[in-house]
Amino acid sequence: MFASLDVLHLTAQTGVMIETLCELGAQVQWSSSNPLSTQDRVAAALVKNGISIYAWKDEIEEEKLWCIDQTIYFPDGQPLNAILDDGCVLTRFIHEKYPHLTRFMHGISEETTAGTTQLRILFNNNKLKVPVINVNDSVTKSKFDNYYGCGESLIDGIKRATDVMIGGKIAVVIGYGNVGKRCAKALSIYGARVIVTEIDPICALQAVMDGYQVTTMTEACKIGQIFVSATGSTGLIRGEHMMKMCDMAILCNIGSGQT
Repeated sequence: MFASLDVLHLTAQTGVMIETLCELGAQVQWSSSNPLSTQDRVAAALVKNGISIYAWKDEIEEEKLWCIDQTIYFPDGQPLNAILDDGCVLTRFIHEKYPHLTRFMHGISEETTAGTTQLRILFNNNKLKVPVINVNDSVTKSKFDNYYGCGESLIDGIKRATDVMIGGKIAVVIGYGNVGKRCAKALSIYGARVIVTEIDPICALQAVMDGYQVTTMTEACKIGQIFVSATGSTGLIRGEHMMKMCDMAILCNIGSGQT
């Protein structure tokens, strides 16, 4: 039997997957990779069905780590033997705090670009102790979810959160990978003038060939009105950039982690 510990966004769609895993015979305990996306009603419904859920909306960092820690061992004392991860959150947690449990594990799946980047670092340093399935690089994830899904989610999120008209705005997209490409296109379709910042020369050239201006954040922060981080990196928008932004600038993060 798989004793699965999962750290993914706890939404209605994830709830269906959790119930499916249980129907297939897996023993499941769940915490959330991002407290901001947790849907409390979904968590409550799963608990009502007897599934161990340790997540609620707007957890602080200490609460998030506590929730993850509660799911390492099952009520019968059995440790986890499989992980469904988002952002390498649980994988890193296990390797750092419970390295002795890696010998019990069958494998890990990781669904984000930021997560796979961290996994490659662990692997290259001979610190990755469990086989990993890279879901992020599958065609259905990279070419459909990352591309089409993120573009729609970005526009929907901006509209719901701000109720502003995107047309005529200057939008700065940070990162021009699969996610950034679709975000730039979606903003452009809605009438925004799109500027791209990108450190990879190939991706930067792609942005130019797609018709976008490419510059640095130092320059873009002076004229941008909507800023979208589409990477898994941090420190991309710093205090010195914010000090130069116009009033009512909108900052968004569609990448993993916090920009």
